[in-house]
Amino acid sequence: MSYLSPLLTMLVNAVKKSTANLDRDFSEIERLQSSVRPYQNFVTNSYNKVAQNLRIELGKIRPDAAFFEQNVAAIPQSGSCFLVNPIDGLSNFSRGIALFATTVAYCENGEIKASVVYNRASDELYFAEKGNGSYKEGFRNHERLRVSTNKDENLALVSVQIGSDSDFAKAHARVSAIAAQSRILGAVSLCMAYTAAGKTDASISLGNSLNSTVAGLLLVKEAGGYVYNLDKQISPDKLEQILVSNNLAGANNNMEGLLKKIA
Repeated sequence: MSYLSPLLTMLVNAVKKSTANLDRDFSEIERLQSSVRPYQNFVTNSYNKVAQNLRIELGKIRPDAAFFEQNVAAIPQSGSCFLVNPIDGLSNFSRGIALFATTVAYCENGEIKASVVYNRASDELYFAEKGNGSYKEGFRNHERLRVSTNKDENLALVSVQIGSDSDFAKAHARVSAIAAQSRILGAVSLCMAYTAAGKTDASISLGNSLNSTVAGLLLVKEAGGYVYNLDKQISPDKLEQILVSNNLAGANNNMEGLLKKIA
């Protein structure tokens, strides 16, 4: 089967179509930063437009699939569903910082089948399908993603994203051992995509919703990486088995020791 299956083709097209006006909105927000007018309502409207568009476009692909927008605590174990974050990194988006993404993960009977992570501002699109690898979209040929080969934990570059569901004091204490190596970028799925592409060696997600995390974790897994539950300190063969808490990580296969420091 081609790595860009009919399902992935439809998901990619749905995400692109749903975010067609997002770059225009982003440009407008950049101008509003220096304005005395409040712009929070504009940001909310942009988010809601993408959410509504995704509901319509994804509904055309799987009309019977449930649609979860940043409100799922666990993947449903029966039926099909879409886990969606219309704008992951909303704070960045609202401040005119081009580090945000629209994410979609498609699941069937508790298994994550495919995912798409798209940064409309930079036109970077990452996608993965279970058993078929992770890719970054290219003009002619799509680039196969591979996690980094760095073996030195002391030289590792790690992205850390702390969500609203996390105890901030505990979260900061948890990552204090790698503070000098960590970067906080503000978009969980995009950071996971960077780990899948080998740009960072690990990506840590503490207290973020599964809607933001699942799509990126599939990218890491399919790029030959290591997915880890920081609470249970496990990395089983099946990605779905680690999704029993919202303290998760994706990394290259040499970073187990570093992740255990955080766990």
